[in-house]
Amino acid sequence: MTDIYTLNQRYGIQDHLHFTADANGMIYAEVKNRLAEARIALQGAHLLTWAPTGTAPVIWLSEAAKFAAGKSVRGGVPVCWPWFGAHPTQPSFPAHGYARTVPWQVLATSATQDGATRLVFGLVESDATRAQWAHATPVELHLTIGTHLECELVTRNAGTGAVTVGDALHTYFAISDIRAIKVLGLEGLDYIDKVGPSTLRKQQDAVTFESETDRIYVESVADCVIVDPGLKRCIRIQKRGSRSSVVWNPWIEKATKMGDLGEDGYLKMVCVESTNAADDVVNIHAGGEHRLWVRYSVEAI
Repeated sequence: MTDIYTLNQRYGIQDHLHFTADANGMIYAEVKNRLAEARIALQGAHLLTWAPTGTAPVIWLSEAAKFAAGKSVRGGVPVCWPWFGAHPTQPSFPAHGYARTVPWQVLATSATQDGATRLVFGLVESDATRAQWAHATPVELHLTIGTHLECELVTRNAGTGAVTVGDALHTYFAISDIRAIKVLGLEGLDYIDKVGPSTLRKQQDAVTFESETDRIYVESVADCVIVDPGLKRCIRIQKRGSRSSVVWNPWIEKATKMGDLGEDGYLKMVCVESTNAADDVVNIHAGGEHRLWVRYSVEAI
């Protein structure tokens, strides 16, 4: 459904939610309730921004982000599905799958009793998506926008045989300065170091940053916490349905080559991703489902 009037008539909620479009025809769900504000692009069901009322933005969006049909957007919460990283057998297929660059439709919206706004999106299948993924696996993204942000990626297997899925919520968090923050909750875990030759290493202390960082932490199930003295806050990341976490920052040289991170953008963002990546993929039996759930909250320090 792409008609703005119909979207607003059917799914808009007074004092919570309305839909808009930009000059390129990209459609957005604009959430503003008494608890928070957020913006979601229907392409990719891509949550672009989220800020609880009275706080600085928690989700980072590049000032140089590009919005165009079929192109991924730098920042926000991209949905990686139905594989994470490179496709295991088809190098021409897009990294992290196609879910973040194709249309999704609104399935339901509601206001919760505590004042939050809930939205449900479903990925729209096409000949192009089926050419890359022939399995009958309808997928939905459930968002709850309030004092906390909850995202749940739901994959159902409607086929007759088992299917293996990799996925992630590739979240970009807004920070004061990458050089001053640390990430807790990964101490003692092994990680695959993706900078240079892939090597298995062990995290000794909190994660800090002084160069390009791209790591897959295995057997990661505990909360992760981004400690940000500059913004005098912690961002807590809780999750279910995931046993791996990715921590990523491209640093100076790679950020410059990317072209859409913005001037010094790498200083203002860190990705702490809740994933099913590397060997942590999900096998879904016929008639079954998998739910990747995260909850982001802000705590003052």
